[in-house]
Amino acid sequence: QVQLVESGGGLVQAGGSLRLSCAASGRTASIGYMGWFRQAPGKEREFVASINWSNIGTYYADSVKGRFTISRDNAMNKVYLQMNSLKLEDTAVYTCAAYGSRANGLTIATITSKLLYDYWGQGTQVTVSS
Repeated sequence: QVQLVESGGGLVQAGGSLRLSCAASGRTASIGYMGWFRQAPGKEREFVASINWSNIGTYYADSVKGRFTISRDNAMNKVYLQMNSLKLEDTAVYTCAAYGSRANGLTIATITSKLLYDYWGQGTQVTVSS
């Protein structure tokens, strides 16, 4: 089992920045991809960003490319999401997720799908105000 705990959410003005953190515990050696998803009120949970265990492969939703950066510290079992130039539409609950396998050959469609991820955190609220 893997446990995930997010931190770093809050209220920020449009154009500002926030850094989310996700701490993993438990069977962390098995974790392959780690990702961030978000869900705004009345909307489906959507993919934001993902990173593989080697820190080489990163993937972003088009809506956040160039503004958000995902990174990972395997020694600390943490993944981060640096969010810059925040927009009103970035307001959502952000949830960290982990895929408990280091399988190779996954497609981008698979990596960016919430169906891949076995473990989920509780989420942290990010609110962007005007």
